[in-house]
Amino acid sequence: MGTIPVEFGSDWDALLRAWWELDVPEGWRAEILEGGVTVSPPPGNGHNLIADLAHRGLVRAVPVDWSVLQTLGVSIPGVKRLYEPDLVVVPRAELVARPDQVPVPAVLAKLAVEIVSRGNARTDRVEKLWAYAQAPVPLYLLIDRFDDEGPTVTLFSEPVDGHYRTVERVPFGDSITLPSPIDLVLDTKEF
Repeated sequence: MGTIPVEFGSDWDALLRAWWELDVPEGWRAEILEGGVTVSPPPGNGHNLIADLAHRGLVRAVPVDWSVLQTLGVSIPGVKRLYEPDLVVVPRAELVARPDQVPVPAVLAKLAVEIVSRGNARTDRVEKLWAYAQAPVPLYLLIDRFDDEGPTVTLFSEPVDGHYRTVERVPFGDSITLPSPIDLVLDTKEF
């Protein structure tokens, strides 16, 4: 994983230009994090299996006019961040409404899902948690195979004033309920 430093205080347009101009290899992910644009390699098989299982559950639960995506850029201009969540649920009309390579504002996402990898644990657990609450994204699901207390799934909901008011955490093997507008009981036994 590498970071292209961008001067602190850079304007949002400069950060987006840096992101757009990257020639990212297929399967790699480019995100705007604190301090610059970061490029990450494709995830491993364990990560992809969890993404597939969560994706299948979400597709069955969300309305037909919503999309469940794995490579969509979502932007949070107020805090100068752009992420490509492992999974994100957005109204399909938001994809039609903008040209290719133009990220969807994170505030329009219904759910962001991040699956922790060893190399990005702090980013997913701390930075993205904070940024998604700032957006605000109504639901943030953190799937953490590397939690110190054992593999867990944590749902953050009810964002208020830049933080999530409600947190539900379960170990792998238990189910977790994603409330409206998703309305899904996600079984984590196969994670």
